This record gives sequence, structure tokens and C-alpha cells, in this order.
Amino acid sequence: MDVLKDMDVEGSIIKCTQISDESIKVLDYDYKKCNGCGICVTLCPTKALQLGPVIEIATGLDAPPVLIDLEACVFCGMCAAFCPVDAYKMTVGENDYKGLDEYPHLLSRAEPNDKCLPCNLCEPVCPTEAITVAFFPTRDEFGPLREEIEGKIVVDSDKCNLCGRCARFCPAFVLLDKEPSPTDLNPFEQLLVDEELCDYCGLCVGICPEEAITVEGEPLVLEEEFEFLGDIEVDQDKCIGCGRCLLVCPYEAIDITKPFKGDIRLVAKQLLQCDPLGCHACFNVCPADCWYVGEDGKIRVEKDQCIFCGACVNACHCYAIEVGRVGVSHTPIKETPWAEEWKEAISSITTKVRKRPDVSGVVNPPDIEKLPLPRIEAPERDPELLRRINEQLDKVNLVINKPKVRAIWERDGIVDASENIADRVEKAAKKAAGVEEAGAQK
Repeated sequence: MDVLKDMDVEGSIIKCTQISDESIKVLDYDYKKCNGCGICVTLCPTKALQLGPVIEIATGLDAPPVLIDLEACVFCGMCAAFCPVDAYKMTVGENDYKGLDEYPHLLSRAEPNDKCLPCNLCEPVCPTEAITVAFFPTRDEFGPLREEIEGKIVVDSDKCNLCGRCARFCPAFVLLDKEPSPTDLNPFEQLLVDEELCDYCGLCVGICPEEAITVEGEPLVLEEEFEFLGDIEVDQDKCIGCGRCLLVCPYEAIDITKPFKGDIRLVAKQLLQCDPLGCHACFNVCPADCWYVGEDGKIRVEKDQCIFCGACVNACHCYAIEVGRVGVSHTPIKETPWAEEWKEAISSITTKVRKRPDVSGVVNPPDIEKLPLPRIEAPERDPELLRRINEQLDKVNLVINKPKVRAIWERDGIVDASENIADRVEKAAKKAAGVEEAGAQK
């Protein structure tokens, strides 16, 4: 089967395509969304994904945190199914990979429950802008604010939780914004009333869930009672399950499914090298905005808001952060031929150990049973032959032990390789005898 692969770059999106006789698969990787957590690298069964220079990227380098080897990629879709920040999207034909029931995918959700009013607190604290809240009707639908109406309006600050419903209803209320922080998620600092606008109609009294507003004046008479309603929508593709919306909600009106269960801790001895004001790498890569600088000038993290993705670990140049995962929230793994491979991949998210399938194509031969070798038996000895051998060896030893014979033999070497050892020794002995005779004549 012919398989064609192609890679193209469109802005911040790296688009990989695989075309075969059976299907067309497209993997889109938006590297601007990617925070370098490396979960996809761990999952990949063919090592087609590798982490780039995450530390440098976290401190300003514009580059993809993950590098893709197109030739090694088998378009299995595991990266798209389990990316906690939705940096990958994979389609098979016209179908989104996450919508296919036969493949599991990561779950990270925020779902409003029956306690939700809604109010205006959760929308501004969501780090991924996944929450949208709309209210109706507004004060404008009851006609313009009346002029020259005298009265009095009081907001009890002890009761008011700055939910913002009154401000979304009537322009006479002004909420002073502030930047939410991990230790103080409320996005508003104070509620004010612009009494130059207020006509003391009293409609806001019934809107306040805490009964914190009292109005004296000329009530606006309506033909029928009205109910101030709201509609809250959560874009689950954007939601990372950090839980900030639940933490800021005064009514516990949102159910959270975190993508991972685990723990995060700071390594005290490594924090000596940390410069939270000059570096900010962990702040920059955190999708949940759960990092802050404490009063002692050191970095701190709100564990309740952390999703344990581990991007901060890869971005920290001084190895001061450790993240351990003990659970993964995901859709059921169906009983399919590839179920075991998915189970192994998901398990690696917590164990960080990936058992990859053998795709080398090498076929190992079957084990062959090795039979023990038969015992070697010594041959029978011929006593007469042994006597004759020893007799010859005695003659050789007698001559070889003479120093002059050995010296001539070792100096002149062996001339004829066809001679047996006894002949060679005899030749050396005769030569030695000639040397001795010549010396005597002199």
C-alpha cells in the first residue's frame, strides 16, 4: 500500500498529512498553544516527537516546544487525544479524532450544575477564556433610566460577594476590576453605584442573590414580574480543568474534572538558584496561571489550581520543581485490537516509562533446544607405543639440556621444516660438537 506524507507550515501551525488508499489523516500542531509539557513525547510509540529547547522557549525564544519527525510518525493520534492544552488536532477524513468512540481521549471539564445562578465571577478568572456568560433582560429593556428621581441606594459590603449580577443588569453599578492572582481569585475589587445614573427603580434588589442591596425611592412599576436570567457556556475544547472557576464561585456551582491527579512540590535546595523576577519560565508555561511570588520573594504554587501537566518542570533551569502524577482522566478504552497499546500509553503518563512496540521488522528465530554433548572417553593406550615415545624423548632431553646445543639451535633457527624434532636436535648437537673440537685444537 502506497503511503504519502507531507508537512507544511501555516503561521504557528505545523500541518502533517498522511495519504493512503484507506484514509487521509491530518495532524495539526499549533506550537503557540503548546507549553512543552512533554506528555505527547512520552506517549508517542515511535519516538516521532522530541522536546525542543523548552527552557529557552519559556524565556522568550520563538520556536516549537516539540519537534516532529514526519518519517517516524504513524499518525496514531495519541498526541492529539491526550494533549492537556489542545495544541494538537487530528482529523481522519472529515472526522475529528476526539469524536471517534473507538479511541480514548483526555477528559478535562468544567460543567455548571443546578446551583449556578449564573454570576459574573467565573468568566474573568478562566485562564483559557473557555467560559462565556450572558444575562437577560438588562435594564435597557425596561426603558431608559429616569432622570431627576430622588432616592437612596445602599449596598451592604459585608453581604456583597462582588458576583457582578447587578453590574451586568444596570449601568448605574460599576465594578472596579483587579487582576486575579492565585491567592486571590476574585476579579473585582469593589462595587460602586453611580447615583447620577441611578433612578432608584428597585429592580436590582431582586437580582442580588445575597440581599445586599436596599433602595428607597420611586419603584418602577412593571406589568408583570420579571426574572433575571443568565446563560453560561463552557468551551470544553478550551477548558483545561484547572478549577479556578470552582474556587472563585461562592456557590460551588461548577463540577470540575481535572485531567490529571497528582502532586507538585518545590525542591528547597534548588530554589537557591531561582530568580523568579528575572526568569519567570514557570509562570510563562503554566496554562493554569497558578504560580506567584510570595512575600519572601520566592516562587510559590497553588496546588489546587495546578493540572500537573509538568511543563514547569521542563522549563525550570535550576531543577527546582517536581511533579508526580497518579491518575489520568479519560474516556473508556474500548475492547479493540489496539486496546492494550492504548492502556500502555496512558499508563506511561503516570509511570513515565513507555514500553514501545517493536516496529523494526526483525524476526527472531525460535529457540532451539540444545542437547548435551556426549561424554568424551579417553582412548585406550598402547604400552609398547608409549615406551618407544618415551625412549625417543629421553634422547632429545639429553641433548637439549646442553647449553651450547640450545644456543646454536636458537641462534640458527630451523632450516628444514620437514625434519622431525629429533633430527633437528641431532643436527644442532653435531654442530655443537664441531665447535667444541675446533676450540680444543686451537
